[in-house]
Amino acid sequence: MNSLEIKKATVKDLNTLQLIGRQTFSETFAEVNSEENMNKYLNESFATDKLTSELNNPNSYFYLAVLDEKVVGYLKLNTGDAQTEKENVNALEIERIYVAKEFHGKKVAQALYTQAEQTAKEVKASYMWLGVWEKNFRAISFYTKNGFMQFDTHIFRLGDDEQTDLMMKKVL
Repeated sequence: MNSLEIKKATVKDLNTLQLIGRQTFSETFAEVNSEENMNKYLNESFATDKLTSELNNPNSYFYLAVLDEKVVGYLKLNTGDAQTEKENVNALEIERIYVAKEFHGKKVAQALYTQAEQTAKEVKASYMWLGVWEKNFRAISFYTKNGFMQFDTHIFRLGDDEQTDLMMKKVL
């Protein structure tokens, strides 16, 4: 495997982000959700206007994992009022770490996570937190291994389906 590069995404990367976002979310959750709910979520979450305003938000950070000029994953972080839950203003939320299925187990998620830690230091966050679906055992195990502990749960809506997310945090 050649060198993996983590690069900050800007509005210029909008299409790339839409593609990798849709691909990785589908690969991760399509088998366990209705096609209707998946389509609704993908169309809303990766809509051009929504993604453009998120990319332009100074409190959100997007990074692409690039391997041999191919985007194989991405990371979305939020601080301040960009966080999806009202957490502490000096907390950093890892909203998304997604890696294309064919690159699972190749340390791409770990490289993206390292970038999240780096950004947390730069913004002087006191802790990092995230929500992860209670049935996504692979992700839960990844975050636990990286020192996160569950502190709460919340409901995540995927179309008309209500799912429970575990909320996990790591004090820095």
